[in-house]
Amino acid sequence: MNLDHDPTMAPGHDNTQIMGLDFHNPVFPLSALAIIAFILYALVYPDAANSQLTAARTWSIEYFDWLFMIAGNLFVILCLVLIVLPLGRIRLGGQAARPEHSLISWFSMLFAAGMGIGLMFWSVAEPVAYYTEWYGTPLNAAAGTPEGASAAMGATMFHWGLHPWAIYGVVGLSLAFFAYNRGLPLTLRSAFTPLLGNRVRGWTGHVIDITAVLATIFGLATSLGFGASQAAGGLNYVFGVPNTIGTQIAIIVGVTAVALFSVWRGIDGGVKLFSNINMVIALLLLLFVVLTGSTLLFLNGLWDTTLAYASHILPLSGWIGREDTTWFHGWTVFYWAWWISWSPFVGMFIARVSRGRTVREFLTAVLLVPTLVTIVWMSAFGGNALSQAANGVGELANGISDVSLAMFQMLEHLPLTTLTSTMAIVLVLVFFITSSDSGSLVIDSITAGGKVDAPRTQRVFWATLEGVIAGVLLYGGGDKALGALQAGAVATGLPFTIVLLVMCVGLIKGLREEHRELKLASAS
Repeated sequence: MNLDHDPTMAPGHDNTQIMGLDFHNPVFPLSALAIIAFILYALVYPDAANSQLTAARTWSIEYFDWLFMIAGNLFVILCLVLIVLPLGRIRLGGQAARPEHSLISWFSMLFAAGMGIGLMFWSVAEPVAYYTEWYGTPLNAAAGTPEGASAAMGATMFHWGLHPWAIYGVVGLSLAFFAYNRGLPLTLRSAFTPLLGNRVRGWTGHVIDITAVLATIFGLATSLGFGASQAAGGLNYVFGVPNTIGTQIAIIVGVTAVALFSVWRGIDGGVKLFSNINMVIALLLLLFVVLTGSTLLFLNGLWDTTLAYASHILPLSGWIGREDTTWFHGWTVFYWAWWISWSPFVGMFIARVSRGRTVREFLTAVLLVPTLVTIVWMSAFGGNALSQAANGVGELANGISDVSLAMFQMLEHLPLTTLTSTMAIVLVLVFFITSSDSGSLVIDSITAGGKVDAPRTQRVFWATLEGVIAGVLLYGGGDKALGALQAGAVATGLPFTIVLLVMCVGLIKGLREEHRELKLASAS
């Protein structure tokens, strides 16, 4: 489909302009009303909201674990196949298109939006949790043994390696292809055009986009709220700053203020800037841990982590006859639902900054490179943490008492603890900023009918709303209200799993049509 033949599919075609805003009707108003209604419900009835949404999340995880696992495996296979097939030569935006961002800046933005913040906490907490049998062990490996350590690193890599990035890759590639090669709006509904046709313009498309907006803003607000608690915990642990609601609200206000500056500046002047800052600080912290922890331990850890990942990926990918059901549902299936619920946000942001890349280049950068970087990161931070736990060094030897403190507890037994812990806190906050600003740009694009040049005031509106939601829920409902929001976001992973599977069919169909057109053009 081409805009020259169907102008009604142009970005923002159905938009309403009022009071300086330029939004898609009814996606923008219905999304805003649904968000306000949910927040009011979570504030007035935090216990009921938490109970109901937790039940919905638990039900989807327990009864549809097979669907999550099958889908995750299919996404990995599809991405790997597309890398090697001739379809990988297709360029996003047409064969004459060229990348808009340098390779380093592009990758920095991909990683910062994808899962950089999660790695800050879970690269230490997760392997130690498995090794010390905190809520079970992967594949029932014996806790506190070399086999248990191998399973811990293998399972941690499984949760942060190929599978989550394949989920993001499928969504990002679909959106980028249909936006840049077929001239459709940069919204989630566009990926379903080959299968739904004109119905994507009506209520079917509206529901897809509204659900994407809700999943994105709830996920971002949840992360900002819990992240404020984690950052406040770090400040308390390192500097003795009281970990109070006031401190957490102040962190939310500060992060939101900087995010507002970033979204006002746009991708080049804001998001790219903070993403590059992220990568520099992360690289410095990584080098410090490698050089001061134990370089030999790190080098051995690279091999051990890679081998553990390779040897455990197939057993961990299965769902039939699992004897570690509690661990399997509580960790792996929960992760898959969480990654899938985040995929509209991360996938759309990746699509937005990836014009001019080939399919092969796109999937290599989105799937393989982050996995390799994660192996290096896990080998440094997770390897040091496991070494401390195994040798009875520090608080990690007793397991995980507080996920937000695990990184700081590990750094405490390396030189220059105050400096490195400060760097870690700054890195956490900057990762929150990049998640907030990139998420605001994505929500703005969806609610503006696919336009990427909507008024700045709309970006500011969504960035502000994320901070307000997190702050209000944290202040008015505490962890229960935030827990309800998180459970609601994870519960959307079930319908989105089906959406993503359908999206894959449309993507394959679209790429094959593009490949045929290119062959005919070259033959003539």
